[in-house]
Amino acid sequence: MPSLYRLLSASLVVSAAVSVSARAQDVASAPATTPLPKNEHEGVWQAPSGGEQVPLWPANVSLAKPDSGDRPEGLGNGTGLVAGKMWHWASYVTRPTMTVYRPKGTGTRAAMLVLPGGGFEVLAMDLEGTEICDWVVRQGMVCAVLKYRVPQVWPRENGRQQRPKVLLGLEDAQRAMGLLRRNATSYGIDPRKVGVIGFSAGAYLAANMSNTEERTYPVADAADRQSPRPDYAVVAYTARVLDDSKGKNSLELRPWVTISPKAPPTLILHAMNDPMDKVRQPLAYALALSDAGVPVDMRIYARGGHAFGMRPTADPISREWPGQVKQWLHNLGIL
Repeated sequence: MPSLYRLLSASLVVSAAVSVSARAQDVASAPATTPLPKNEHEGVWQAPSGGEQVPLWPANVSLAKPDSGDRPEGLGNGTGLVAGKMWHWASYVTRPTMTVYRPKGTGTRAAMLVLPGGGFEVLAMDLEGTEICDWVVRQGMVCAVLKYRVPQVWPRENGRQQRPKVLLGLEDAQRAMGLLRRNATSYGIDPRKVGVIGFSAGAYLAANMSNTEERTYPVADAADRQSPRPDYAVVAYTARVLDDSKGKNSLELRPWVTISPKAPPTLILHAMNDPMDKVRQPLAYALALSDAGVPVDMRIYARGGHAFGMRPTADPISREWPGQVKQWLHNLGIL
Protein backbone atom coordinates (compact mmCIF):
# COMPACT_ATOMS: atom_id res chain seq x y z
CA MET A 1 0.00 0.00 0.00
CA PRO A 2 1.45 3.41 -0.86
CA SER A 3 2.24 5.66 2.09
CA LEU A 4 -0.64 7.84 3.23
CA TYR A 5 1.51 10.69 4.35
CA ARG A 6 3.73 13.58 3.34
CA LEU A 7 7.13 14.19 4.86
CA LEU A 8 7.24 16.55 7.83
CA SER A 9 10.08 19.00 8.16
CA ALA A 10 11.55 17.09 11.10
CA SER A 11 13.27 13.80 10.20
CA LEU A 12 13.04 10.60 12.15
CA VAL A 13 16.01 8.96 13.80
CA VAL A 14 15.60 6.05 11.42
CA SER A 15 15.46 7.05 7.79
CA ALA A 16 13.02 4.26 6.93
CA ALA A 17 10.44 5.93 9.15
CA VAL A 18 10.69 9.23 7.33
CA SER A 19 7.11 8.99 6.08
CA VAL A 20 5.68 9.56 9.55
CA SER A 21 4.25 12.93 8.63
CA ALA A 22 0.61 12.32 9.03
CA ARG A 23 -2.11 11.60 6.51
CA ALA A 24 -2.06 15.19 5.52
CA GLN A 25 -3.89 15.75 2.25
CA ASP A 26 -4.92 12.15 1.59
CA VAL A 27 -6.94 11.51 4.74
CA ALA A 28 -10.13 13.24 3.64
CA SER A 29 -12.31 12.13 0.76
CA ALA A 30 -12.47 15.80 -0.18
CA PRO A 31 -9.28 17.67 0.82
CA ALA A 32 -9.47 21.21 2.12
CA THR A 33 -9.53 23.87 -0.61
CA THR A 34 -6.77 25.76 1.19
CA PRO A 35 -4.34 23.40 2.91
CA LEU A 36 -3.67 24.12 6.56
CA PRO A 37 -0.12 24.48 7.83
CA LYS A 38 1.48 21.40 9.32
CA ASN A 39 1.87 21.67 13.05
CA GLU A 40 3.90 19.07 14.92
CA HIS A 41 5.49 19.52 18.30
CA GLU A 42 6.87 17.43 21.13
CA GLY A 43 4.19 16.29 23.55
CA VAL A 44 2.48 13.25 25.01
CA TRP A 45 -1.11 12.62 23.96
CA GLN A 46 -3.50 12.91 26.87
CA ALA A 47 -7.04 11.62 26.96
CA PRO A 48 -9.89 14.14 26.90
CA SER A 49 -11.94 14.46 30.06
CA GLY A 50 -13.99 11.44 31.02
CA GLY A 51 -11.43 8.83 30.04
CA GLU A 52 -9.22 6.76 32.32
CA GLN A 53 -5.80 6.53 30.69
CA VAL A 54 -3.75 3.58 31.90
CA PRO A 55 -0.32 2.24 30.89
CA LEU A 56 -0.64 -0.82 28.72
CA TRP A 57 2.40 -2.58 30.13
CA PRO A 58 3.99 -2.69 33.61
CA ALA A 59 6.79 -0.15 33.96
CA ASN A 60 9.36 -2.93 34.44
CA VAL A 61 8.53 -4.60 31.11
CA SER A 62 11.12 -3.82 28.44
CA LEU A 63 9.39 -3.01 25.14
CA ALA A 64 10.77 -3.04 21.63
CA LYS A 65 10.99 0.54 20.39
CA PRO A 66 9.35 1.91 17.26
CA ASP A 67 11.48 3.00 14.33
CA SER A 68 11.92 6.44 15.91
CA GLY A 69 13.80 4.92 18.84
CA ASP A 70 13.83 7.12 21.93
CA ARG A 71 12.56 10.21 20.16
CA PRO A 72 10.03 11.98 22.43
CA GLU A 73 6.37 11.47 21.60
CA GLY A 74 4.90 14.02 19.22
CA LEU A 75 1.54 15.65 18.57
CA GLY A 76 0.28 17.29 15.43
CA ASN A 77 -2.59 17.97 13.06
CA GLY A 78 -3.24 16.88 9.51
CA THR A 79 -3.22 19.45 6.74
CA GLY A 80 -6.55 18.32 5.29
CA LEU A 81 -9.98 18.80 6.83
CA VAL A 82 -12.45 16.00 7.48
CA ALA A 83 -16.06 17.18 7.51
CA GLY A 84 -14.75 20.73 7.78
CA LYS A 85 -12.68 20.06 10.91
CA MET A 86 -9.04 19.40 11.67
CA TRP A 87 -7.94 16.04 12.95
CA HIS A 88 -5.00 15.36 15.26
CA TRP A 89 -2.39 12.67 15.59
CA ALA A 90 0.08 11.18 18.05
CA SER A 91 3.36 9.65 16.96
CA TYR A 92 6.75 8.39 18.14
CA VAL A 93 4.89 6.28 20.72
CA THR A 94 7.25 4.18 22.86
CA ARG A 95 5.02 3.52 25.90
CA PRO A 96 1.50 2.67 24.72
CA THR A 97 -1.64 3.41 26.70
CA MET A 98 -5.28 2.37 26.78
CA THR A 99 -7.92 4.97 27.62
CA VAL A 100 -11.18 3.58 28.96
CA TYR A 101 -14.55 5.37 28.76
CA ARG A 102 -17.59 4.09 30.63
CA PRO A 103 -21.27 4.72 29.92
CA LYS A 104 -23.41 6.63 32.35
CA GLY A 105 -26.04 4.65 34.17
CA THR A 106 -26.69 0.98 33.50
CA GLY A 107 -24.60 -0.35 30.65
CA THR A 108 -24.97 -3.29 28.30
CA ARG A 109 -21.91 -5.12 29.70
CA ALA A 110 -20.39 -5.05 26.21
CA ALA A 111 -17.07 -3.42 25.34
CA MET A 112 -15.30 -2.21 22.19
CA LEU A 113 -11.58 -1.69 21.67
CA VAL A 114 -10.86 1.11 19.16
CA LEU A 115 -7.74 0.91 16.99
CA PRO A 116 -7.03 4.22 15.19
CA GLY A 117 -5.44 4.24 11.76
CA GLY A 118 -2.42 6.11 10.50
CA GLY A 119 -0.47 3.79 8.22
CA PHE A 120 1.59 2.50 11.18
CA GLU A 121 3.20 5.95 11.06
CA VAL A 122 0.92 8.07 13.24
CA LEU A 123 -2.35 7.56 15.12
CA ALA A 124 -5.49 9.57 14.31
CA MET A 125 -6.43 9.81 17.98
CA ASP A 126 -9.56 11.95 17.62
CA LEU A 127 -10.91 11.13 14.14
CA GLU A 128 -10.57 7.36 14.57
CA GLY A 129 -10.23 7.15 18.33
CA THR A 130 -11.97 9.30 20.93
CA GLU A 131 -14.74 10.38 18.55
CA ILE A 132 -15.58 6.71 18.04
CA CYS A 133 -15.65 6.18 21.80
CA ASP A 134 -18.06 9.10 22.20
CA TRP A 135 -20.55 7.15 20.11
CA VAL A 136 -19.77 3.76 21.66
CA VAL A 137 -20.49 4.89 25.24
CA ARG A 138 -23.78 6.41 24.11
CA GLN A 139 -24.79 2.87 23.14
CA GLY A 140 -24.23 1.76 26.73
CA MET A 141 -20.89 0.11 26.03
CA VAL A 142 -17.48 0.48 27.62
CA CYS A 143 -14.99 1.83 25.08
CA ALA A 144 -11.19 1.70 25.11
CA VAL A 145 -9.05 3.59 22.60
CA LEU A 146 -5.55 2.25 22.09
CA LYS A 147 -2.45 4.38 21.58
CA TYR A 148 -0.13 1.75 20.16
CA ARG A 149 3.54 1.92 19.25
CA VAL A 150 4.37 3.79 16.03
CA PRO A 151 6.06 4.35 13.66
CA GLN A 152 6.90 0.95 12.24
CA VAL A 153 7.76 0.72 8.58
CA TRP A 154 6.79 -2.39 6.66
CA PRO A 155 9.99 -3.49 4.84
CA ARG A 156 10.24 -4.12 1.13
CA GLU A 157 11.94 -7.06 -0.55
CA ASN A 158 12.40 -7.07 -4.32
CA GLY A 159 10.06 -4.13 -4.49
CA ARG A 160 7.28 -5.94 -2.64
CA GLN A 161 5.92 -4.87 0.74
CA GLN A 162 6.44 -7.33 3.58
CA ARG A 163 4.86 -7.58 6.99
CA PRO A 164 7.25 -7.07 9.92
CA LYS A 165 7.94 -10.37 11.65
CA VAL A 166 7.05 -8.73 14.96
CA LEU A 167 4.25 -6.19 14.61
CA LEU A 168 4.35 -3.85 17.59
CA GLY A 169 0.79 -2.62 17.13
CA LEU A 170 -0.51 -6.18 17.22
CA GLU A 171 1.32 -6.89 20.47
CA ASP A 172 -0.23 -3.77 22.00
CA ALA A 173 -3.71 -4.64 20.71
CA GLN A 174 -3.50 -8.19 22.09
CA ARG A 175 -2.32 -6.83 25.41
CA ALA A 176 -5.23 -4.37 25.53
CA MET A 177 -7.75 -7.13 24.82
CA GLY A 178 -6.25 -9.18 27.65
CA LEU A 179 -6.44 -6.24 30.05
CA LEU A 180 -10.10 -5.61 29.25
CA ARG A 181 -10.98 -9.24 29.92
CA ARG A 182 -8.79 -9.49 33.01
CA ASN A 183 -10.43 -6.41 34.51
CA ALA A 184 -13.93 -7.21 33.27
CA THR A 185 -15.46 -7.12 36.75
CA SER A 186 -14.11 -3.68 37.60
CA TYR A 187 -15.11 -2.33 34.20
CA GLY A 188 -18.58 -3.86 34.46
CA ILE A 189 -18.31 -5.85 31.25
CA ASP A 190 -18.93 -9.41 30.13
CA PRO A 191 -15.55 -10.86 29.03
CA ARG A 192 -17.43 -12.72 26.28
CA LYS A 193 -18.71 -9.46 24.76
CA VAL A 194 -15.45 -7.66 24.07
CA GLY A 195 -14.91 -6.73 20.44
CA VAL A 196 -12.75 -4.51 18.30
CA ILE A 197 -13.17 -1.82 15.65
CA GLY A 198 -10.22 -0.76 13.52
CA PHE A 199 -9.67 1.85 10.85
CA SER A 200 -7.17 1.53 7.98
CA ALA A 201 -3.94 0.31 9.65
CA GLY A 202 -6.03 -0.31 12.76
CA ALA A 203 -8.40 -2.37 10.61
CA TYR A 204 -5.50 -4.58 9.59
CA LEU A 205 -4.70 -5.06 13.28
CA ALA A 206 -8.34 -5.97 13.97
CA ALA A 207 -8.22 -8.58 11.21
CA ASN A 208 -4.89 -9.94 12.46
CA MET A 209 -6.26 -10.17 16.02
CA SER A 210 -9.30 -12.03 14.74
CA ASN A 211 -7.31 -14.81 13.13
CA THR A 212 -4.64 -15.67 15.67
CA GLU A 213 -4.08 -16.14 19.39
CA GLU A 214 -0.31 -16.38 19.08
CA ARG A 215 1.73 -13.73 20.85
CA THR A 216 5.24 -12.62 19.96
CA TYR A 217 5.99 -11.35 23.45
CA PRO A 218 6.54 -13.16 26.77
CA VAL A 219 3.60 -13.47 29.14
CA ALA A 220 3.86 -10.59 31.62
CA ASP A 221 0.95 -11.32 33.96
CA ALA A 222 -2.59 -12.69 34.21
CA ALA A 223 -3.86 -10.34 31.47
CA ASP A 224 -1.66 -12.14 28.95
CA ARG A 225 -3.29 -15.45 29.84
CA GLN A 226 -6.63 -14.16 28.59
CA SER A 227 -7.64 -14.79 24.98
CA PRO A 228 -6.52 -11.91 22.72
CA ARG A 229 -9.12 -12.81 20.08
CA PRO A 230 -12.09 -10.41 19.97
CA ASP A 231 -15.67 -11.63 20.23
CA TYR A 232 -16.66 -9.51 17.21
CA ALA A 233 -14.76 -7.33 14.78
CA VAL A 234 -15.60 -4.22 12.74
CA VAL A 235 -13.10 -3.62 9.94
CA ALA A 236 -13.24 -0.16 8.33
CA TYR A 237 -11.34 0.60 5.10
CA THR A 238 -8.66 -2.01 5.57
CA ALA A 239 -5.59 -2.74 3.48
CA ARG A 240 -2.45 -4.91 3.43
CA VAL A 241 -4.37 -8.14 2.90
CA LEU A 242 -4.76 -8.41 -0.91
CA ASP A 243 -2.02 -9.90 -3.07
CA ASP A 244 -2.30 -7.46 -5.97
CA SER A 245 0.58 -9.11 -7.85
CA LYS A 246 -1.83 -11.75 -9.14
CA GLY A 247 -3.66 -9.44 -11.50
CA LYS A 248 -6.47 -6.90 -11.35
CA ASN A 249 -9.26 -9.39 -10.72
CA SER A 250 -7.43 -11.63 -8.28
CA LEU A 251 -8.79 -11.91 -4.76
CA GLU A 252 -5.90 -13.89 -3.28
CA LEU A 253 -4.53 -12.88 0.09
CA ARG A 254 -0.98 -11.85 0.91
CA PRO A 255 1.26 -14.70 2.15
CA TRP A 256 1.26 -13.31 5.70
CA VAL A 257 -2.55 -13.30 6.00
CA THR A 258 -3.87 -16.37 7.78
CA ILE A 259 -7.58 -17.12 8.15
CA SER A 260 -8.93 -19.03 11.12
CA PRO A 261 -12.34 -20.69 11.37
CA LYS A 262 -12.29 -19.38 14.97
CA ALA A 263 -12.36 -15.76 13.80
CA PRO A 264 -15.33 -13.86 15.25
CA PRO A 265 -18.34 -12.51 13.34
CA THR A 266 -17.05 -9.61 11.26
CA LEU A 267 -18.61 -6.48 9.78
CA ILE A 268 -16.70 -4.79 6.97
CA LEU A 269 -17.13 -1.11 6.00
CA HIS A 270 -15.69 0.34 2.81
CA ALA A 271 -16.26 2.87 0.03
CA MET A 272 -15.95 1.89 -3.63
CA ASN A 273 -14.06 5.10 -4.39
CA ASP A 274 -11.47 4.72 -1.64
CA PRO A 275 -8.30 6.04 -3.35
CA MET A 276 -5.90 4.54 -0.82
CA ASP A 277 -7.22 1.04 -0.15
CA LYS A 278 -9.09 -0.39 -3.09
CA VAL A 279 -12.33 -2.25 -2.50
CA ARG A 280 -10.77 -5.57 -3.52
CA GLN A 281 -8.90 -5.51 -0.21
CA PRO A 282 -11.99 -6.07 1.96
CA LEU A 283 -13.62 -8.25 -0.69
CA ALA A 284 -10.68 -10.68 -0.58
CA TYR A 285 -10.76 -10.76 3.20
CA ALA A 286 -14.53 -11.27 3.36
CA LEU A 287 -14.50 -14.16 0.91
CA ALA A 288 -11.65 -15.85 2.77
CA LEU A 289 -13.50 -15.57 6.08
CA SER A 290 -16.70 -16.88 4.50
CA ASP A 291 -14.83 -19.84 3.00
CA ALA A 292 -13.63 -20.66 6.53
CA GLY A 293 -17.20 -20.60 7.84
CA VAL A 294 -16.94 -17.25 9.61
CA PRO A 295 -20.09 -15.04 9.49
CA VAL A 296 -19.32 -11.88 7.51
CA ASP A 297 -21.47 -8.82 6.85
CA MET A 298 -20.42 -6.07 4.43
CA ARG A 299 -21.59 -2.50 3.98
CA ILE A 300 -20.06 -1.09 0.81
CA TYR A 301 -21.07 2.35 -0.41
CA ALA A 302 -20.34 4.02 -3.74
CA ARG A 303 -18.71 7.08 -2.19
CA GLY A 304 -16.90 8.00 0.98
CA GLY A 305 -13.22 7.93 0.12
CA HIS A 306 -10.78 7.01 2.86
CA ALA A 307 -10.52 7.93 6.54
CA PHE A 308 -13.94 9.50 7.00
CA GLY A 309 -14.15 8.34 10.60
CA MET A 310 -17.50 9.13 12.17
CA ARG A 311 -17.80 12.70 10.94
CA PRO A 312 -20.95 13.24 8.85
CA THR A 313 -20.39 14.51 5.32
CA ALA A 314 -22.41 14.51 2.12
CA ASP A 315 -21.39 10.88 1.59
CA PRO A 316 -24.08 8.58 3.05
CA ILE A 317 -21.58 6.07 4.44
CA SER A 318 -20.24 8.63 6.91
CA ARG A 319 -23.73 9.20 8.34
CA GLU A 320 -25.15 5.70 8.11
CA TRP A 321 -22.43 3.30 9.17
CA PRO A 322 -22.83 3.85 12.95
CA GLY A 323 -26.46 2.78 12.72
CA GLN A 324 -25.43 -0.22 10.64
CA VAL A 325 -22.94 -1.25 13.34
CA LYS A 326 -25.54 -0.80 16.08
CA GLN A 327 -28.07 -2.99 14.28
CA TRP A 328 -25.43 -5.62 13.57
CA LEU A 329 -24.46 -5.74 17.25
CA HIS A 330 -28.13 -6.19 18.13
CA ASN A 331 -28.34 -9.03 15.61
CA LEU A 332 -25.36 -10.72 17.30
CA GLY A 333 -26.85 -10.34 20.75
CA ILE A 334 -24.03 -8.06 21.89
CA LEU A 335 -26.45 -5.21 22.54
